[in-house]
Amino acid sequence: MQSKPLLVVVSGPPGTGKTTLAHRVAAAIGCPAICRDEIKEGMAHATPGFVPGPGDPLTMRTLSTFFDVIGLLIGRGTTVVAEAAFQDRLWNPGLAPLLDRADVRILHCTVPAEVALARINTRTASSDRSAHEDAQISAEARMRTHNAFQPVDLPVPAMTVDTTTEPPLKEILAFLS
Repeated sequence: MQSKPLLVVVSGPPGTGKTTLAHRVAAAIGCPAICRDEIKEGMAHATPGFVPGPGDPLTMRTLSTFFDVIGLLIGRGTTVVAEAAFQDRLWNPGLAPLLDRADVRILHCTVPAEVALARINTRTASSDRSAHEDAQISAEARMRTHNAFQPVDLPVPAMTVDTTTEPPLKEILAFLS
């Protein structure tokens, strides 16, 4: 009998190093990293004149596309690292149907709110994130979102990873095996 594919969920508030960690873990395991923001960037390139904003139509299409891609890969027996800044209310409905089809592990990224805010400010100033409303959200709103973040809460193994400094990849890989 074939074992279930591994689904590594990398979550946490914006600016906590999720995408960086997801790509490092995926490279170490040898599987794809499916990142919600990267999907949205790709969709924005195909949507001339797109202007990001809270709850915009592209954001809603990205959510379903993200979970469709993960479901397709898991259904075909592919180990996947999935990354997004979703809170439990968005992760839970998308992941619950996969619990019996995949061996799910959660990596919850965390940093102090000030570190997350500084990272967001740096990436907003230095990169093209035209599909995201980063620049439209005040520092105060970012701090509230960070402090109120609800981590993924599923009956699966979970590990909190402080990404303020270099995350302990060896420990993370041991947790995933």
